[in-house]
Amino acid sequence: MDVAQDPLQQHWPRPTWPQPIAIIGAGAIVRDAHLPAYRKAGFEVVAIHDRDHDKASALAAEHGISQVCRSIAELAAIPGVVFDLALVPEAALMALEQLPEGATVLIQKPLGRSLAETQQIVELCHRRGFTAAVNFQLRFSPMMLAVRDALARGLLGEVLDVEVRLACRTPWELWPFMADLAHVEVPMHSIHYLDLIRSLLGEPRSVMSRSVPHPAHPSLRDARTSTILDFEAPIRCCLSLNHTYQFGPDGEAATIRIEGTRGAAEVGLGLLLNYPNGEPETLRLATMTGSAPPVWTNVPLEGRWFPDAFIGSMSNLQRFAAGEDATLHTAVDDALRTMALVDACARSNAQGGIRPLRSEPQA
Repeated sequence: MDVAQDPLQQHWPRPTWPQPIAIIGAGAIVRDAHLPAYRKAGFEVVAIHDRDHDKASALAAEHGISQVCRSIAELAAIPGVVFDLALVPEAALMALEQLPEGATVLIQKPLGRSLAETQQIVELCHRRGFTAAVNFQLRFSPMMLAVRDALARGLLGEVLDVEVRLACRTPWELWPFMADLAHVEVPMHSIHYLDLIRSLLGEPRSVMSRSVPHPAHPSLRDARTSTILDFEAPIRCCLSLNHTYQFGPDGEAATIRIEGTRGAAEVGLGLLLNYPNGEPETLRLATMTGSAPPVWTNVPLEGRWFPDAFIGSMSNLQRFAAGEDATLHTAVDDALRTMALVDACARSNAQGGIRPLRSEPQA
């Protein structure tokens, strides 16, 4: 495969007539991803609100946002904007209730704190006529768009194996609100991979999942997860996610590997190494021709997960609202199925595994 002559898709098309954006929330994700992405794409952010007015004002001054609203109601009254909700899970429903009928809105993941709350949010979006998507932006990262294109071209053949592996240090202390969550790792991090895998392979038949805490983070309910997604044979799919690795960069890992009958793809999630500064992201593809040995190719990436993927999720939403895209790929109805998978992981974690039978010694 000559990726120089026939490059893989790495960017979602921009909307032809981009609409201005109004953001609710001024936390780290807005500072580090949303606003840099929109600036890079040339999207205009016209207003911002946060309950910490000083924080919102500082971001507005830094990024040239003309209006800092004192309330969600004030921001919701601005006509002709796309609303970007970058809020903690418990605040999403309250904010959505204040948006106008027929709003176009991008909602931060996870979609609520529980499956029941997700269903409430989805019902509200339908009742109010929202065009609403969830910001599952990993799907739109340059590396994963390229992998999806390789799969669509048949370069990997039939998918046989999907494995996500992390051995890195995630600075959970950056998000103090997570100490209040009943479950941390799956709804706040694994959810990215669960949603991505669903988008590639469809719905798993069942799930087995176990999340455990770590002494370094005594305030968190959990910080590491092992998950198996059960698909029809011959697919094997597993996630081994250790966010508390502390033994130096030589042993760190953050990869997604997809193997098929004709080739393989390995994505290096550089963002997660030395977060939030990150390391370079990588993509390697192996392809086989006849009986010849596989050839690995390094695919140059034209952007990063942060901030470039956030351009894609907003572009798809705006293009769908304008009739330019036929599918809203992370629509709230699709996100409901990802949240159902998150819920299944939580139930599996609570129920535990099957104890092996023990033979009692003969008298």
